[in-house]
Amino acid sequence: MTDSHMMTSPITHEHLAKAITYGQYRELIDLLLAENKTTGNDHSEGMVEYTRMNMHRMRRVEKTTVLEDELVQQMLSLQTKMVWVVLTEAWCGDAAQNVPAIVKIADASPFVEVKLLLRDENPEIMDAYLTNGGRSIPKLIVLDAETLEVQGTWGPRPEPAQQLVLDAKEKDVPFMQMAEQLHGWYAQDRSRTLQKEFKQLIPKWGKLVSLNEQLVERCS
Repeated sequence: MTDSHMMTSPITHEHLAKAITYGQYRELIDLLLAENKTTGNDHSEGMVEYTRMNMHRMRRVEKTTVLEDELVQQMLSLQTKMVWVVLTEAWCGDAAQNVPAIVKIADASPFVEVKLLLRDENPEIMDAYLTNGGRSIPKLIVLDAETLEVQGTWGPRPEPAQQLVLDAKEKDVPFMQMAEQLHGWYAQDRSRTLQKEFKQLIPKWGKLVSLNEQLVERCS
């Protein structure tokens, strides 16, 4: 879990104009897979196969992610218009496990719009949000919708998953073995840890109005 607050963003209105919705992202991946391609420039058999696996993962996350009531109430009480920009790629397993859940959380609020940008097409943005010096994705950058000021960030994965990856690298665990452990963790967690982290971060990102305050506003 990561967070930064009130930073100047390299993301401009031009970037947002070319960004895509989650639905468009899913359609793009389908079109590319029909041509045995993926996003980015590496269309090798391995990368295409990772992308096919990720489509299954995204569908599973879409079905199995159930938002906690407390998180839904947080999102409904949010009064700050925000744009959640997600850097992603179709071949990235962590993106497949997290982006659908992030979108589901965002969809719980009428004040949040999600925009997706492909990492390799936007290196100037990615390089402003490195993780331990690496271009790790997915990376969420939370912007004030009016000013495009950065309200916070998250990514590339929930803290326990991040620790799993760091430990595996330190112990020189083979990539495929590490990936199996990582995706096993995701399957058991069902986005619960991501939701827990977002419940801590959302009050830092935007103004929350209590139910009583909402009632007063509606009556006035």
